[in-house]
Amino acid sequence: VQLVESGGGMVQPGGSLRLSCAASGFTFSSYGMSWVRQAPGKGPEWVSAINAVAGRTYYADSVKGRFTISRDNAKNTLYLQMNSLKPEDTALYYCARCTTIPTVRGCRRDYWGQGTQVTVSR
Repeated sequence: VQLVESGGGMVQPGGSLRLSCAASGFTFSSYGMSWVRQAPGKGPEWVSAINAVAGRTYYADSVKGRFTISRDNAKNTLYLQMNSLKPEDTALYYCARCTTIPTVRGCRRDYWGQGTQVTVSR
């Protein structure tokens, strides 16, 4: 199993970024997927999750209305569109494979990528 995130960077408050996660080594379309972030000095925070096929999506309250998770099963790729970014969104963002069906509380996760850094600052 391999998960490789990309698309992070530095952006000003109010800006946008689109993260991607390229998956390989497993049947991508059979698994729910999630995004998790970790800010400096803090523990991991679940951000969003998406079901395997139906595409039902779930978000943490902190990002609801600003972030959109999506997936392209033909390309084995997970996305996170982040709009109206705030300084408190600064973190290392990871994609992770779900081992349980995603719900409003997220999902249990087994494999993680290496992360991509998102910095929101003037």
